Amino acid sequence: MNLTEPISDAADKAKDLLDDATGKAKHLYGDVADKVKDIYGDTADKAKDFYGDATDKIKDLYDEAAAKSKDLLDKVPGSVKEAGEKTADAYKKLTTTQKVVGGVLLAAGLTWLLAPKKKGKTKRAAKALDQLLLFVNDRTKGYQRAAAETKSPELKSYYQQLVSQSKEFAGTLNRHLAKKGGQRETGTTLKGKLYRKLMDAQAAVTGHNEKAILAANIYGEHWASKAYKKALRRKALKGDLRAAVEKQYAESQRTAKHLKELAAQPK
Repeated sequence: MNLTEPISDAADKAKDLLDDATGKAKHLYGDVADKVKDIYGDTADKAKDFYGDATDKIKDLYDEAAAKSKDLLDKVPGSVKEAGEKTADAYKKLTTTQKVVGGVLLAAGLTWLLAPKKKGKTKRAAKALDQLLLFVNDRTKGYQRAAAETKSPELKSYYQQLVSQSKEFAGTLNRHLAKKGGQRETGTTLKGKLYRKLMDAQAAVTGHNEKAILAANIYGEHWASKAYKKALRRKALKGDLRAAVEKQYAESQRTAKHLKELAAQPK
């Protein structure tokens, strides 16, 4: 049997099949390529149209903003414009390092300015004043009691002067307290209330003894002086406020000294 012919026929058929497959593949590829090209072209056109519309809108917004900025700039005083231009020129001349350091310093400065330091000091000063006023009001009540109990016209007059002085002290402190945002303080300490009750009870038993009244006043003045010293330890008290508290403290010390001199006198 001659094998050449069957092999030749098989080869021809295989070639025909290959050509047919290649033709179909080429045709299919061409269709796909055309479709892809159409889709790409359509998408590109849409993207182009969208980009064009967006660009036009942005341009319109920019033109509008520029026009408004120009109007605002025209209203700025010439001195401000000149200062701004000088600042901009000076900034352009700075090196990158200088700009960075300058920015850090500016941020630090703003932080310091915005920090609630002043508010904190004001609050501490108000608290110190409020506490001191309680003792000053105790001082007023103590001398009112002494003026009512004493049998000596001279001492009565002196105690009444100290009542007026204490009220003046309270008025000054309350004005400073109001400047610090505080409310007027008219109260007294609990210890002062109890002490005055004790003195009243003692007077009811022993009578209105001048030495006992003087001793009570000396004790009250010593108590007030301690309150002034405590207030003056507060660094928040500055300027006119500190001067006022220091003046009252000195007056309190002079009063205590005079009371001791009176107590040392013979009956």
